[in-house]
Amino acid sequence: MDKAWALPNRRKRSRPFSGGATLDALFDIGGRGGKNGFHREVANMCLMALIGCMAWAMLAAGNDALPLKPPKQGGVYVIAHRGVHDGIPENTLPAYKKAIEIGADFVEIDVRTTKDGHFVSIHNGEVNAYTKDAEGPVASFTLEQLRAMDIGSRVGPQWKEARIPTLEEILELCKGRIGIYLDLKNAPIPELARIVKARGMEHEMVWYIGGSMAPLLRSECPDCIAMPDPGPEMFLPGLLSTVKPRIVATTWKHCSRTFVEKCHASGALVFCDDGGPETWQPLLERGVDGIQTDRPEELIRLLGDRDKNRGR
Repeated sequence: MDKAWALPNRRKRSRPFSGGATLDALFDIGGRGGKNGFHREVANMCLMALIGCMAWAMLAAGNDALPLKPPKQGGVYVIAHRGVHDGIPENTLPAYKKAIEIGADFVEIDVRTTKDGHFVSIHNGEVNAYTKDAEGPVASFTLEQLRAMDIGSRVGPQWKEARIPTLEEILELCKGRIGIYLDLKNAPIPELARIVKARGMEHEMVWYIGGSMAPLLRSECPDCIAMPDPGPEMFLPGLLSTVKPRIVATTWKHCSRTFVEKCHASGALVFCDDGGPETWQPLLERGVDGIQTDRPEELIRLLGDRDKNRGR
């Protein structure tokens, strides 16, 4: 493993084995047990899986036992921004289902409150960009009115039945299948926390909220995982010292190598919004632990290829 997330309190890669141990010695490759490339490939895969488990255990121990499942590929969490919405309406159940199918680690949802107090996932504050059926703020419509809107036909006629999903529908779909990256747009934390706790999903969700809101989330749901964004790096030390988050959110333009190092030194992971595929390699080199992207399938392929190259 050469990822900083595995060892948040160290800045340099540590060798997984010492004393000259090699794959050949450990697995007897090329000796009695392995005389072809297949054995080496299997051994590499086994060794990488073992190292990943050991590294994750060290991360959890150094990060107040962060109760997240390990990343599915490449040691980096893949976060599907608004689900997988290439040809699928964003922030809909089909977009979230596709994220599950491709093996993403998280789907990002944007939570807003309806006029009659229900919670739905929709990014914009107004419905104008999503439908021809109505115009105006999300908060000015009841759930029934919002659910009557066709938000899929703008993407394609096959999606004419797609509707704005409720938080409850999303939780039911995602529980045990994929993590949820909750972007709190306009909704009360206490009520959201009660819904999440009632379903036992405290450890399956990260909350993108302001640092000033983290204490409220902690009081309402001690097991919930706040993920504040400090903005420019100059505000990071204050956030780390006062809020003490276990995950820090940031964007490509603010995510420097020193930003990541400071977070890891404090035992916090870094989830970063990308700036397109061209930013993935620089972000990986800086040691980020999660990447939020509109192109999760491509990122998963990149991470898979990286794993294969490491095993050669």
